[in-house]
Amino acid sequence: MAETLVCPNCLALNRVPSERLADGPRCGKCKAELFPGDPPSVSGAALAKTVAKSSVPVVVDFWAPWCGPCRTMAPAYAQAAKQLAGKALLLKVDTDAEQGAGAAHRIQSIPTLAVFRQGREVARTAGAMPPHAIVSWVNSALGG
Repeated sequence: MAETLVCPNCLALNRVPSERLADGPRCGKCKAELFPGDPPSVSGAALAKTVAKSSVPVVVDFWAPWCGPCRTMAPAYAQAAKQLAGKALLLKVDTDAEQGAGAAHRIQSIPTLAVFRQGREVARTAGAMPPHAIVSWVNSALGG
């Protein structure tokens, strides 16, 4: 069976065999990592496409550059992305730059983490967390 992944760099759709998700797959179009170790900031439109088209769960950190807890959590979120590679795609949305995305997802405090599966939000939490707590929370949200 193959999974569909949206490239966080060029937004191309990629089909990756399920058993190869943990092997560091790259985009067939631009060759970027499909599970980047440093979660990229994406636009609201990129987020919408990724959530709608990806068969792999998507975890989003809604943050802002002026937010101290957001900046403090950034390295922990990057560590969690490495640990969750192949299981979930971790992205970031700057709610200052992408106010429409923040409004569309009813973000009321930051940092807020949300897990999307098959186009729908399945879990949400607010507040900064260390890497092990992020990984544990995502695994719990995904039933694993």
